Amino acid sequence: MTYVLAIDQGTTSTRALLFSSELTIVAQAQQEFAQHYPASGWVEHDPKDLWRSALATGREALRRAGVAAAEVAAIGLTNQRETALIWDRKTGEPIHRAIVWQDRRTAAQCEQLRGGGHEPLVTARTGLLLDPYFSATKIAWLLDNVAGARARAERSELAFGTVDAYLLWRLTGGVVHATDATNASRTLLYDIRRNAWDDELLALFGVPRALLPEVRDCAGDFGVALAEHFGAPIAIRGVAGDQQAATIGQACFAPGMAKATYGTGAFALLNTGRTPIASQHRLLTTIAYRLNGETTYALEGSIFVAGAAVQWLRDGIGVIGSSSEVGALAAAADPAQAVYLVPAFVGLGAPYWDPDCRGALYGLTRATGPKELARAALDSVAFQTLDLIEAMRADAPPHAGETVLRVDGGMSASDWAMQRLADILDAPVDRPAVKETTALGAAYLAGLAVGLYPPPDEFARSWRLERAFRPTLAGDARATMVAGWRDAVSRTLSGRRA
Repeated sequence: MTYVLAIDQGTTSTRALLFSSELTIVAQAQQEFAQHYPASGWVEHDPKDLWRSALATGREALRRAGVAAAEVAAIGLTNQRETALIWDRKTGEPIHRAIVWQDRRTAAQCEQLRGGGHEPLVTARTGLLLDPYFSATKIAWLLDNVAGARARAERSELAFGTVDAYLLWRLTGGVVHATDATNASRTLLYDIRRNAWDDELLALFGVPRALLPEVRDCAGDFGVALAEHFGAPIAIRGVAGDQQAATIGQACFAPGMAKATYGTGAFALLNTGRTPIASQHRLLTTIAYRLNGETTYALEGSIFVAGAAVQWLRDGIGVIGSSSEVGALAAAADPAQAVYLVPAFVGLGAPYWDPDCRGALYGLTRATGPKELARAALDSVAFQTLDLIEAMRADAPPHAGETVLRVDGGMSASDWAMQRLADILDAPVDRPAVKETTALGAAYLAGLAVGLYPPPDEFARSWRLERAFRPTLAGDARATMVAGWRDAVSRTLSGRRA
């Protein structure tokens, strides 16, 4: 048993990667699934699509590798976080489509709770802010809008989970209703210092305790996938939310180390060690991972729109034919044009946390064309990352030193975008040799639990750099660009308030 199967259930697709005992990728498979938008600002997934794609990609990865399930030592799961599902404990049938992390339908409830003075308590316990991004108000919405759901939940007939818990339930045939500490920490219901569900928060959000899964370490016993799924029973031994899995895959085990993952959204995490740091700049304090009962914390900043800005250029306004074109197009943009995109399509995340503002373009002239729009889209991701890194620098302990940002995700493959990121951050950006860091982190956790992979310090020494990007932009030019971005954001926020 010398292989580990990682299932990476993301926002737009599910991927499965088979890793060897040397942590090299042997085979992989990917399957996209439908996105549902029943109303403005609402985003849903069909849970059956999540399950079917996880099963199909896992089987396909094994088939492509010519590896039998009996040769797989363990499965590691990683998932889109905060997405909320509720299902029937007897049948496994979901009571509604999953409400996705991007969904904004509960913004009014969050504002009402904030107006009632509850945010300080929520932040003190969970490290999070009152925002529809997180799971708790999604759960309450499901209970209050699906006929009979709340009464059934009180009778312990229903189960809640983030996507990892739902997949665990299906893989184990309903034997295991569990999650890990990283996913639990994103619900607004979990006390990250006590490592326990919080009764006061459950009462605040109206969530019955009977709905909740058991919370376990990231590397440990999550049951066994039934033989019917892959051809033989396979132990499930690792679970982590996607951003925490990427942090592990990037070997950011030491305080002061940071990573940024660029997918549909973008997420930066800074390891802060065994002590949770309360952010003074509206970042999130979250659990980076929990191993052997010991919790490591992180500061996190969330960008709601990163790769989605490129998708908008392609699908929304037809500026590009494929996402792969955007880097070359941006590189050819007119340097004299200062065009800024504030991609607040579903509001702005950290450090602004404004769910109601919407996107805007600034600096358009008659000469503005596809090249300038492509550059503005990529620049918007770099500028939003700068906002996060500056907030982290202000919050992090003084001994953290210079932050070298390790990057991964689809956009990190663009040399132009990563050089631009280094220039705008005025800081080093390192791209790893193994770019599938989210799946790597999930595989590592599972392999660690079964003794196939080495302890974290030894794993960290095996991390390899593929390319380093260093700042090359003159200070005055960078300052002008950053000032233009800040002005654009300010105008967007003030315009919403007006």
